[in-house]
Amino acid sequence: MRDQEPGPEGRRLTTREAAELLGVKPETVYAYVSRGHLSSRRAPGGRGSTFDAREVETLARRNRRESAPGSGSGAELSVRTALTLIEGDRYYFRGVDATELAARHSYEEVAEWLWTGRLRPGVTFTAPAASVAAARRAAGALPEHAGPVDRLRVAAVAAAAADPLRFDLAEKSVLATARTLIPTLVAALGPADPTDRDEGPLARRLWGRLSGRPADDKTLRVLDTALALLVDHDLAASTLAVRVAASARAHAYAAVSAGLGVLEGPLHGAASGLAHKLIVEVLDRGDASPVIAEELRAGRRIPGLGHRLYTGEDPRARLLFTLLRELPQCEPALAAAHDIVATAARHTPLHANVDLALAVFTASFTMPATAGETIFAVGRTAGWIAHALEEYGERPLRMRPSGMYVGSKPPQPLPRPLPE
Repeated sequence: MRDQEPGPEGRRLTTREAAELLGVKPETVYAYVSRGHLSSRRAPGGRGSTFDAREVETLARRNRRESAPGSGSGAELSVRTALTLIEGDRYYFRGVDATELAARHSYEEVAEWLWTGRLRPGVTFTAPAASVAAARRAAGALPEHAGPVDRLRVAAVAAAAADPLRFDLAEKSVLATARTLIPTLVAALGPADPTDRDEGPLARRLWGRLSGRPADDKTLRVLDTALALLVDHDLAASTLAVRVAASARAHAYAAVSAGLGVLEGPLHGAASGLAHKLIVEVLDRGDASPVIAEELRAGRRIPGLGHRLYTGEDPRARLLFTLLRELPQCEPALAAAHDIVATAARHTPLHANVDLALAVFTASFTMPATAGETIFAVGRTAGWIAHALEEYGERPLRMRPSGMYVGSKPPQPLPRPLPE
């Protein structure tokens, strides 16, 4: 353990004693061992494990420091996680390059890796008929102008109501929920192609909700890769909301609902829709210069460009652009995207991000502008579940910062009612 205090080993604690001192569930103690934060030793007679009391006490003090009001630099919230690392313009899922995983494995396989640290070749997710029926009824009751994320949020609530065991937060139960919730959400979107059936890989089922055009294997590969690339991206705003919900021990459906609520922000999941509209406008005009000029004149940032976590090109965009170049249908939109990057570079040199790559894909197949947001939401649901699982193993309600009051100094007199 990095900040372990020196000194001879002393008293040993049982798993239960260590868990009580740390304020976590007993199984989380072993998670600390696997992450290198604690060392363990088999108890005499081979019954269970024991832990050095000083190590446990040091870790408990560190946990309290990190969760205390005003801890750290005060600039940003830091949360321990073993899921995703972003470093050197690359990102990793459990230590493995995420773009390599997405290039070689399906969305479902990458999700399983993030959840469990194990690959399950050929795994597919299926949803119970009762869950799908409840989600479709609820989503079908929405007004016609409701967007796909509206449908997903309502579907998540309906699926939760159909699951009487949703409050079981054991890892096995949460994983079972995840494997049925994701296909339930896709089924609730309503097919763009009325002949589409809920069979096969998730990417194939999702395609039928996004486009009425037929898809070949190369096209489906792009969609599947996009879903896998978007599974997780460290503590994005929606993921932090999920962890706050999980910290309060909200069930998995509620945690996903929290993520979906944040996702609708224009600076998060909805950014791909803005990039889609930008691509379409450049295609209509045949030149990016007047389009970029209007965006700059209005004081708006150019959607699809730049990312605060990467100094170079977004690695997710790099892989998607490579695959999109293999599709003849994408040539016009790819040219428009290149024109956007080159034109914007005269003002501020920024690289393309994953939103621009998604926009090229969705615009090339005449999908609605909301399609990128839908892909983002479905793909990221797996990551939200992974973070919820990780948070369930931490001390409850640790995501409780203290406010810095800047209002009127109390006590103030009672307010007088306004005259009628």
